[in-house]
Amino acid sequence: MAGVMLEARLEARRPPVTVITAGTHVVEHQPTSRRTRDALATVGLEAAAHRSRQLTDAALDRADLVIAMAAEHVWYVRRRHPEAAARTATLPWLARHLTPGPEPLRTRVTALALAELDPTVQGDVEDPAGADDETYVACATELAVLVAELAPRLG
Repeated sequence: MAGVMLEARLEARRPPVTVITAGTHVVEHQPTSRRTRDALATVGLEAAAHRSRQLTDAALDRADLVIAMAAEHVWYVRRRHPEAAARTATLPWLARHLTPGPEPLRTRVTALALAELDPTVQGDVEDPAGADDETYVACATELAVLVAELAPRLG
């Protein structure tokens, strides 16, 4: 959901940012669930064409910033892709701490010293998987707020 929201926000602003979505433990090429589609619709978005992708070295190598939803995802990146640790943090933390500015995104991300930051203090977005429709909508609402805070800081 966060990737769809971020793409929509960035497309409207036209900064030079490419969004690549990927998960830490996914079944490749699966469509979004009905609950996810319905929750996105409550915030005016759709993801009919989206398919799941596993996080890869190639995607991480290209990324100036890796946005995780929870501390467990940051830990995963640090374990499996340590070279990306300094560019990885949770969405809640980045929405509060990534400084906006004219400097390149990678420069601003480097200044955060993310590899030194404890992921458990960054804040999580609770995964709604397996929950009821209301939990998905609550997640979409939370993500919409966080993405609205982060998007202007990216470009």
